Amino acid sequence: MVNIAVLVSGGGTNLQALLDSSFSGGIPGGRIAAVVSSRKNAYALSRAKQAGIPAYTLDRREFGTASEFSQAMQALLAPVNPGLIVLAGFLPTLDEAFCRSFLNRIINVHPSLIPAFCGKGYYGLKVHEAALACGVKVTGATVHFVTPDPDAGPIIAQQPVPVFPGDTPETLQRRVMEEAEWRILPQAVALFCQNRLQVDGRSVTILKPQNETRENG
Repeated sequence: MVNIAVLVSGGGTNLQALLDSSFSGGIPGGRIAAVVSSRKNAYALSRAKQAGIPAYTLDRREFGTASEFSQAMQALLAPVNPGLIVLAGFLPTLDEAFCRSFLNRIINVHPSLIPAFCGKGYYGLKVHEAALACGVKVTGATVHFVTPDPDAGPIIAQQPVPVFPGDTPETLQRRVMEEAEWRILPQAVALFCQNRLQVDGRSVTILKPQNETRENG
């Protein structure tokens, strides 16, 4: 059983998608063992507590550097022994040492079709504002492994979402969450927990289920 730690900073809608999927049996082989928020008043903490999941706060503002924050995060997570860390609307930067300690064991969901509208400075509504400013007809979401370079890790899954005339950043954000993020993030977590993600450099291969492999073999 893979222990999953979910890192959050805000309302926790992606966390809720993971909780719903887990409770309905959609993440076989994995269990959400802890939720950690970088903000004390994040509603995601309430979601975790309502679900009976241990919830912690590690306030980024109490640390001078990303390295100090990352070291504290690693120490907090050590008793959880996470096999997978999920960044679900988590805003702080985790340093290179942290990322390398959990190489190919940290995944993030980003609200665009990477490589569009990603990297430093692209988060939250800023991503959707940029998409609308560029006049794109299709946007979406991406789940990827985390590396020290922001939004540059191997891509696990992407889901396109249409952009409609009259969209605002808020309406587009909601559609991307409902039609992409809340779907592909639990799916990617489930694939990881079933050991079906094979990473080779910058590419990810989704392996067939073991029982299907045996039947075809």
